[in-house]
Amino acid sequence: MPRITFVSPDGAKHDVDAKLGASAMETAVKLGVPGIVGECGGGLSCATCHVFVEPSQIELTGTAGDFEEEMLEDAMTPATPCSRLSCQIRMTEELGGLILTIAAEQ
Repeated sequence: MPRITFVSPDGAKHDVDAKLGASAMETAVKLGVPGIVGECGGGLSCATCHVFVEPSQIELTGTAGDFEEEMLEDAMTPATPCSRLSCQIRMTEELGGLILTIAAEQ
């Protein structure tokens, strides 16, 4: 199982194991990681799972599609080049060790 480290806005770290193929958001919600709301359940319609990917890992997660970019434009915390919606990051073995910082406001 690939491991994800979610970093809360206050710096607290939450290390979790993700199932292959699950989204980072599904994993966070299922395991009770604070700060990831996932209000729409992964339907790409709310931006309440906004995270910042560690810059050295952004290429591993792929780039946000047009619709994801639009959602990020409306996110409560302003988007950066490392912003992703965690519902759009599907876990693979390659993503083991992924570090995601949770946006301060969802």
